[in-house]
Amino acid sequence: MAGRRPGQTQTRDDILAAARNQFGQHGYNGATIRGIATEAGVNPALVHHFFRSKEQVFVAALNLPMTPSTIADAILRGPREQIGERVIRLFLGLWSAPESGQTFLALVRSVSSNEHIASLMRQFLEHTVVGPVSAALDLPPLRITGAAAQGIGLAMARYVIKVEPLASATDDEVVELVAPVLQHYFTP
Repeated sequence: MAGRRPGQTQTRDDILAAARNQFGQHGYNGATIRGIATEAGVNPALVHHFFRSKEQVFVAALNLPMTPSTIADAILRGPREQIGERVIRLFLGLWSAPESGQTFLALVRSVSSNEHIASLMRQFLEHTVVGPVSAALDLPPLRITGAAAQGIGLAMARYVIKVEPLASATDDEVVELVAPVLQHYFTP
């Protein structure tokens, strides 16, 4: 097995191509750092050097604008009675930033039209957000996915379909409207 090869950018690109293939063939749960490294012709330590974890490889391979563990951190950090507001503010900030907003738009279109990509995202989110948040808050996973459904619906209406007056409402207006609904899911 090869170690570090010349050309950092090409090596990183080769690892990402191998990761896309491995995630595509085996799903998020079945893909491994070792399998990605083998396919890319590098040592697993080099994959860790570039990406640190399987989650980070996945995020980079799908060009996600953030790691889902950021969402889990936003949910779990701070008072429980403010989770709804923290989550909706994070969500609105990510969607309104030009670089992450465009990536999210592409991702929504991809998961809604490609079952394979939808399956990968489903496994990934279940592993990195739903499971850990459900366990940390001692809530059934259904409540966490209910909150996610609220966010997905909001994204579709505000950013994809652009339904008025929601599309042109200020972030503060949306927070006032949606945060209490999200909070319901996180309240035992």
